[in-house]
Amino acid sequence: MSLLEVNIIDPKAGKLLRDLAEMNLIAIKEIPENRFSILAAKTRAKATGKKLSMDEINKEVNAVRSKRYGKAKK
Repeated sequence: MSLLEVNIIDPKAGKLLRDLAEMNLIAIKEIPENRFSILAAKTRAKATGKKLSMDEINKEVNAVRSKRYGKAKK
């Protein structure tokens, strides 16, 4: 069994999927969209594709923490 995520663009495709489910050829499980999944999708869409190194991530985290908590960088 394989698991796929399908984004339905045309309502006709949704009808086809429901018809396949009625014939017990596929199972459909609707996942309700919550605010986090919407935000995550928007963030992924804005991603530049540049991979950050752990060092770059740590520097950014430390900078934000220093700013937030007013501590000097060690």
